This record gives sequence, C-alpha cells and structure tokens, in this order.
Amino acid sequence: MRRILIIKHGAFGDVIQSEGALRDIRENHPGDDITVLTTPLYRRIFERCPWVDHVMLDPRAPRWRIDLMWKLGKELKARNFDMVYDLQNSARTASYFHWFFQHTNWSGTAPGCSHPHRARNPKKIRTLDRLAGQLKDAGLTIRHTRKPDVSWLADDVTAILEGAGVREPYIMLIPGCSARHPEKRWPYYAELAGRLIAEGHGVVMAPGPDELELAQTIPGIKLRASRGFFSWFELAGLLKRAAFVVGNDTGPSHLASHLGTQGLALFGDYAPAALTGIERENFAVIEVQQLAALPVERVLDEIHLRVKLERSPA
Repeated sequence: MRRILIIKHGAFGDVIQSEGALRDIRENHPGDDITVLTTPLYRRIFERCPWVDHVMLDPRAPRWRIDLMWKLGKELKARNFDMVYDLQNSARTASYFHWFFQHTNWSGTAPGCSHPHRARNPKKIRTLDRLAGQLKDAGLTIRHTRKPDVSWLADDVTAILEGAGVREPYIMLIPGCSARHPEKRWPYYAELAGRLIAEGHGVVMAPGPDELELAQTIPGIKLRASRGFFSWFELAGLLKRAAFVVGNDTGPSHLASHLGTQGLALFGDYAPAALTGIERENFAVIEVQQLAALPVERVLDEIHLRVKLERSPA
C-alpha cells in the first residue's frame, strides 16, 4: 500500500470542482491510502468525501512563522508519502515541495517536481481542463475530472422544508456573495422573485452571513437553521431538491451546478465565466459587461427556456 497526499486548500468553489479529480486519483490508486491536506474550513467536506481516507489540516501559517512551518513539515514527513498531487498549485504549495518533498514524487506546477504540469498560462485554462491535464501528465487515466458530482454532500432536508412550509417544486435564489466582491451581485433579485411568485412559483432563499440584510428585501421564504446558518451538507440538500436555481458567481451556485440541479448563473465582466467550470448541461450562464445592465426579462426568458416549471400547489 502506497501513501498518497492530495493538497487542496480552497476556495469553496475550487474544492467542489476538485471532486472528479479526487475520484480519478482514487480509481488510479485503488489499494492505496489517500490523505487530503486542506484548511480547517473544508475539513468536514473532505471527511465526508468517499474518495479519501484521511484529512490533515494546514492552518496556512505565515511563512515567517518558522516554528509552525517546521511543525507542519515534521508532520508531513512523518507520514512518509510516496506521491503528492498538488491540486492547489500556489506559491505556498510550491514552497512545500522545495522544503519538504524534494525527494518525493510530486504532480503539479512546482519547478523541479517529478511530474510537472506545463500548461501555458494555467489561470487562462478552464479549471476542470487544467485538473484533467495535470492528472494526465502524471500518467493517470481520466474518467471523472471533467464531470464532478458532489451528490454525496447533500443531506436529507425534508424536515427543514416541511418545518418552513416550503412546498415543492420551488425555485432557489442565491442573491448574495462574499461581501468582498459586491461587483458580483446582480441588483434585481427582488423584482425577479416578485415576477416568479406572480407566475405561481415558490421562491426560497437560504441566506448566509453576508446576505441576511439583502435577503430581507427580496420576496419569498427565507430559510434559517436553528443554530443560525446551514451547514454545507444542508445547503447541498436544499439546492439538490430545488427545481431551479438562480445565483451569482459564488460558492453555492458552483455547488448547485455540480449537484446536477437545473440552474442559471449571472456573471459580469470581472472574470470569464468559461474559466470557472460552472457552465454544464444542467447549468447555464448569462454573461454581460455590467450586471446592473442585465434586465429581469432576459433572466426570466432564460429560466423559461431552460425548463418548464410546474407551479407550486396552492
């Protein structure tokens, strides 16, 4: 049995998109022991992932904290890994190769590693294609990397829906995103929700901490967890049960896309949607120069075009 290390620190959308790569690594190492090195924020996601055996935490301490970096290196070396797949490919993880793993088989973009991925301008390549190229360069057979499926993340949310009086089918809106990226917020969710409700559809939101105030301005049912906010697993369950999802370029929208839910993501010109991997057969994208110039009618037309939604029962 060989010991395999996969490095994936984040962010949330990237963690979700790495699911297919994790599955391909598992299929190419069927009898081996696989550990994921990640940040504390994503520990529970990887602990549930069926393709890995162990989760190891990296707090990503400042590199000038030599004591903490020495501690991490000691823990990594003690596990005697035979192969490392660096799916993060950051300056930090390249430094891990040079500090801790120069004599270990390493797949990634770190200069001097044994299985280099030499893609030109990797940030200009679609995430899923970049992951597939890296694993192919390492000699792996690729079957799932371009088709991540995180259905295993979804909890049964029947009790949550029934407790809030939500009747299926329902449309779920994701009107917010990180407070650090206000340019990613389409400003007309209130009007869209009103139009959908007037058409007879149920509208549901599960706002996170950065969108509580925003959600109060939008018609529809606001779901709240008893302890404050839903876990990733509960959110996945709510998204998977939705008949359709409309959201901004944010983690929950990426989650819905890779759950197989029908949906639509709204993008401005701050980053090419094609590079994110969010667009799939089940999930469309509207990309415009300025989100504020995207009219509600165009979004409604795309919803009607994508799927014929039944009305929620009265």
